[in-house]
Amino acid sequence: MASLDTVLAAHRAYLLGWNVGEPSGPDLVTYRSDVPHAPLNGVLRATGRTPREALVEARRRLDGVPRMWWAGPDSDGGLADGLVALGAVEVAQMPIMTVEIGDAADAPTPAGLQISLSTDLDAFVPAYARVSGIPPDGVAAAIDREKAFAGNGTVLRLAGHLDGRIVGTAVAWLSHDLLTLYFVGTQPEQRRRGIGAAMTRAALDLAGDRGIRTVALTSTPVAEPVYHRLGFRTAGTFRLLTF
Repeated sequence: MASLDTVLAAHRAYLLGWNVGEPSGPDLVTYRSDVPHAPLNGVLRATGRTPREALVEARRRLDGVPRMWWAGPDSDGGLADGLVALGAVEVAQMPIMTVEIGDAADAPTPAGLQISLSTDLDAFVPAYARVSGIPPDGVAAAIDREKAFAGNGTVLRLAGHLDGRIVGTAVAWLSHDLLTLYFVGTQPEQRRRGIGAAMTRAALDLAGDRGIRTVALTSTPVAEPVYHRLGFRTAGTFRLLTF
């Protein structure tokens, strides 16, 4: 099993692939995509600074875009509480979950669902944007950022088609000898059919074929039971904060 530090490094590497802002040092890791969606702009790590010092600098770098603070195990221990004291609001706690591919449970593919790699960003991005909350006026910017993605790793995009439409998505990020999953989602009218689990299992199989053994993701509270059934276990927690 990969260490939590490795999982966190892979997570930073993915979100930094979206960055079009200034480079950042290891003590205050920020990324700015300019997509009007808070999880695609934010602070990934803050160490060695007071919460107020980190806040002042982060505001300068991220001015004009919605953003998120990922207060996790690789930041100073008092960061989240210090930010709350400065007026931050905790919007979610997201478990960091991992599983060894060989230990993961199977998931049946719903009847008619065809899962394949996708390179059609003009269709793929609007599908995950609808699920993840990217506003319609931010979709074009998200497509542009995806086309220019510059992370230190490999991005594979899986689309689940049903009756000719994309009903499920998963972005597989191969970095640091890990698979990290993003944008796993199902269109609202197709939920509770097992599509999300099938998309996750397909990504695991794809990574396993490439010699990857460990999978990681950050889960919403709603999806956490699905990942537990697939064999994922919690390795840490992010506290997501915004001002």
